[in-house]
Amino acid sequence: MATDARDRARARERALDDLAAGAPTGGAVAVRPEIQASWRRVQGNGLGPGDNPAIPPLAEAELEGRRAVSPLADLLPHLRAALQPVVDVGLLVVVTDTEGRVLWRTGEDKVTRQADRLGFVGGSAWTEYNVGTNAIGTSLVLGRPVLIRGSEHYVESHTVWSCAAAPLHDAWTGETLGVVDVSGVAAGMHPTVLSMVTLAARTAELEIQAAHHERLARLRAHAAPLLAAQTGQAVAVDLFGHLAAARGFASPARVVLPADLAGGPVHLPSLGPAYAEPLPGGWLLRLLDEEADDDPLEVCLDLSGARPVARLLTPAGPWEHALSTRHAEILLALLQSPGGRSAAELADDLFADPSRTVTVRAEVSRLRRTLGPVVSGHPYRLLDGVTGRLIPPAAGAEALPGSAAPVVAAFRRTSA
Repeated sequence: MATDARDRARARERALDDLAAGAPTGGAVAVRPEIQASWRRVQGNGLGPGDNPAIPPLAEAELEGRRAVSPLADLLPHLRAALQPVVDVGLLVVVTDTEGRVLWRTGEDKVTRQADRLGFVGGSAWTEYNVGTNAIGTSLVLGRPVLIRGSEHYVESHTVWSCAAAPLHDAWTGETLGVVDVSGVAAGMHPTVLSMVTLAARTAELEIQAAHHERLARLRAHAAPLLAAQTGQAVAVDLFGHLAAARGFASPARVVLPADLAGGPVHLPSLGPAYAEPLPGGWLLRLLDEEADDDPLEVCLDLSGARPVARLLTPAGPWEHALSTRHAEILLALLQSPGGRSAAELADDLFADPSRTVTVRAEVSRLRRTLGPVVSGHPYRLLDGVTGRLIPPAAGAEALPGSAAPVVAAFRRTSA
């Protein structure tokens, strides 16, 4: 094991030297491609291997506030029970929010003291942008479980540490809820820990989905007599747009609802003009007979608020939706490249890795389902006739905090 650690350290030094020189890192064959891509993202955000990143934690009041509203709070007992065996052998279990902020830690005194020395404390932010390559931040970027061995960390002071993390998704809403992570001294981390973390995350996600199905079944029972009384086309959906029941037409399985839906007339990209009436746990949407051109005239990416928002202007009216960080990154890349971007170019924009075209195609497909016919392909670009507009962050604020995407790093530099 000592020989393996020395080999990884030497490979790390060669790869970092190549990276600093702007040369391909392929010569450092022991460094995994996903680690090299992460290092490129971190380098693009201005962090150096010898830096000592400042990780100021949240104030205690704000940390407690985030814990109170976190959708992961109810899953905490399950995650702790599933990962108690790694706590018993001296490792640290951490749960973070989507900004990589540490909400909860569980571990014995020895490992928590070691984490304290790294600044790995409650309320600290462990994204790639904040602290470089690490399992929490890199899993948030890649959207999948990640193991980072000691020497694979970008920042030298973190190479004494190893970590395995898996993102926690709500497949019902499409949102990432946070990350569950196991960390500890590099020599004490066995590769099988990643499997344990992944299994704990997946079973937690199944619990989330089961609760959504129960709520949808209650909504379906409530909506059935209301739909039977309708003379035209109508659909009952839950608060996230999932279909409970429909009358008079074949509805899509999910209708993307505007962020500010409050009832009354509404324009829906997938259905057209409708009238929304609140139901317990959802909405009754009665489709209107008005003929309208639904093609968008303008798409606006608003980065000025706490969350990125996409706003569409169509002949039938305005519509807006809060975006995930990933979809905001894609829209930012397209707004800054009117001529379009290939899948490989978008992969480089998002991951510093042109090979990740499958992920890009899947994400663009999800973005199209959300916004309707805004993005065309071959190459990816705004639909002909659609005007793009960007609202930057307020003066002194940072665009998409925590994002490590190269396209965001470049935007920050040019807009500073």
